[in-house]
Amino acid sequence: MPAKTKSKKADDAVIEKGTTTTAVKEDTIAASEMSGSSKEPVKKPTARKPRAKKKTVVTEVEEGAVNAQAETPAETANVERAAVDRAEDEMAVSSEAPAAANVVQEPAESTQQQEIEIEEVSEITVMPKKKILFVASESTPFIATGGLAEVIGSLSKALAANENYDVRVVIPLYSDISWDYRSKFKYLGNIFVPLAWRNQYCGIFSYEMNGVTFYFIDNEYYFKRPGCYGYYDDGERYAFFCRSVMEIMPFLNFYPEIMHCHDWQAALAAIYLKTIYCFRPEYQFIRALFTIHNIEYQGKYSLDILEDLFGISNTWKYLLEYNKCINLMKAAIECSEKFSTVSPHYAMEIKDPYYSHGLDPIVRRNEFKLVGILNGIDTDAYNPATDISIFSHYNIDDLEPKKRCKEELQKMFNLPVKPDTPIIAIISRLVAHKGLDLVRTVIEEVLRQDVQVIILGKGDSSYENFFTDLSRRYVGKLVTIIAFNPDLSRKIYSGADLFLMPSKSEPCGLSQMIASRYGTVPIVRETGGLYDSIKPVGNGGNGFTFANYNAYDMLYVIREAINCYYNKDFWPELMRRVMSVDFSWQRSAKEYEKVYGEMLK
Repeated sequence: MPAKTKSKKADDAVIEKGTTTTAVKEDTIAASEMSGSSKEPVKKPTARKPRAKKKTVVTEVEEGAVNAQAETPAETANVERAAVDRAEDEMAVSSEAPAAANVVQEPAESTQQQEIEIEEVSEITVMPKKKILFVASESTPFIATGGLAEVIGSLSKALAANENYDVRVVIPLYSDISWDYRSKFKYLGNIFVPLAWRNQYCGIFSYEMNGVTFYFIDNEYYFKRPGCYGYYDDGERYAFFCRSVMEIMPFLNFYPEIMHCHDWQAALAAIYLKTIYCFRPEYQFIRALFTIHNIEYQGKYSLDILEDLFGISNTWKYLLEYNKCINLMKAAIECSEKFSTVSPHYAMEIKDPYYSHGLDPIVRRNEFKLVGILNGIDTDAYNPATDISIFSHYNIDDLEPKKRCKEELQKMFNLPVKPDTPIIAIISRLVAHKGLDLVRTVIEEVLRQDVQVIILGKGDSSYENFFTDLSRRYVGKLVTIIAFNPDLSRKIYSGADLFLMPSKSEPCGLSQMIASRYGTVPIVRETGGLYDSIKPVGNGGNGFTFANYNAYDMLYVIREAINCYYNKDFWPELMRRVMSVDFSWQRSAKEYEKVYGEMLK
């Protein structure tokens, strides 16, 4: 009995220890196959079905063979030798090992036979945005004294609508900027700006709107004053502004590809770029475009202050000197890669001494880089269908509400409410080059007809006094408002029938475009942008025009327009024709994009 008991225990040990040895053998075989040592596949032998306990062990080995790294050969040999010493019947184990090895081999073979499909990804090209920096003295909606601000605010918005451009604008932080905007400005920091022997504080604020980033240069000594211009130290003020524009670029880590400077107040930015900053590597790839909005204002100063005020060495004196004085506009033309005007016809006119105010030799010498692009208007802001400033909304398909605008305008200014009496509007700065001397000559002859005249604007005291006195003598016929009032101007645009703009010189003009947008038919002299934007009605155009700067030529055209007004079949058709002309900035922005592209070639 003891002998039999011992034999039974030995058999159990063979089975259990054989199972362990099988697991070790399987690890060894799997390691050999995964390492590539077995060059031929193992043939599958016939074997009996393993017990449940053995099946569990084999499953564990299978998972280990597929998912885990194989043990090293030395470790495998040691484990195998220990298992053999404990086993009493090695043959029982050898009959089961091939079956287990085959179970392990199958996943290995299937793994080697798997095909990995690699999906081809199309190439993606990332193009950086072109960086444009506008340098100007004013911009809507923050501060405006004329058409320059309209251009900066609207053109930057139109360019920013193109995702290929990163458009930013920098202007001074004037005290007249409304607190509604100032309270939303973000303070970025401050630097000190060298200007000749001075080292001035410069605060930097920012504000984002319509996809455009606006920067504001703060210095209360220079800009905490009423208005924008007309101070004895304007030269120093805008020299500081332009030098600040150059100095904030490292602070902002923003170096534009195109620096677009507007009028003489920003001329020094282009001059500094090509003098003081031309040897600094980070500024060498900036291109300058200088736009002339009015060539009459050129920024003239004494040569004595070139170094002391502007901080420019006498080495560069030849760039700025013209007619024995500093001329900032002349120097900006010379220093810029291109310069432009705000209409094609004005680009032709400034080559003529009659219009150039002495700069025609410089313009003709640099004619190869001159381009004229007609300005536009913000058609969303000036939209009679949505404008909250007017008395009633209307559009090109429904002009009937415009009659109510006219009626309410007559009531506002205590004029007789006469639907059939044409209203002639003048919205302008009251200065000589706007053609006010022509108006002064013949206006009383105009008032003898059945018309009403509304004048809005401010300027030279001689014109202010003349038209104010005239309105007292022609009560019920003429109204004069000495003011700059954007809200009131929109009411006049929408309520008037005719808009008079007889400029002696007009680089572009926006008023005739705004009037057209509101269905008020323009009467203009053929000059500058007026010539480009308004064509004679007789030739299928959108207004009434005269060419000679003559008061009686203007009077003749005014009478022609009044006679057309009384043609009730033709007049609504003319209003629709006027309103249908595209004066949007999208058209003008495309022209500027072409210029930018040429400069970056």
